[in-house]
Amino acid sequence: MKKLTAFILFISIAWVAGAQTAPNNNTVTNNNATTTATVTQADYLQIKEAEHDFGKIPQGKPVFYFFEIANTGTTALKLDNVQASCGCTTPEWNREAIPAGASDKIKVGYNAANEGNFEKFITITYNGNQTKQIRIKGTVWRAPVGSAPSNASVQILKQQNN
Repeated sequence: MKKLTAFILFISIAWVAGAQTAPNNNTVTNNNATTTATVTQADYLQIKEAEHDFGKIPQGKPVFYFFEIANTGTTALKLDNVQASCGCTTPEWNREAIPAGASDKIKVGYNAANEGNFEKFITITYNGNQTKQIRIKGTVWRAPVGSAPSNASVQILKQQNN
């Protein structure tokens, strides 16, 4: 009974604490529709493109993509961590703070070792406790085993050059 009471008390405190932050509502009117968007004051990290599709890539060929990010705030923005959902995905980022109004890039590499479809999530942690996710996806096709077939034309060209 004590555990149940403690659990209910904990949930109630968490709910009340979450209700204490008042969002800044911005209303945008577009011809016949009115939309209300909730904007967090401290959310200054803007990602130009939150997803990249590599398409079809050959097995064994690592690929990379640069995600563009911008600090739209009035103070510096610090990327605390950029973490991939698995070891086959490697993010690289600038450890220095991004000044207000400036932009930077996050390089995300994928080791295309396994054949088939893939979808990987990368979590960006910034300004202490805020997070956003970016995603890469694609299809890895199996590279042919063995060397390429011989080309008779190459032998003819070699003979003509001698």
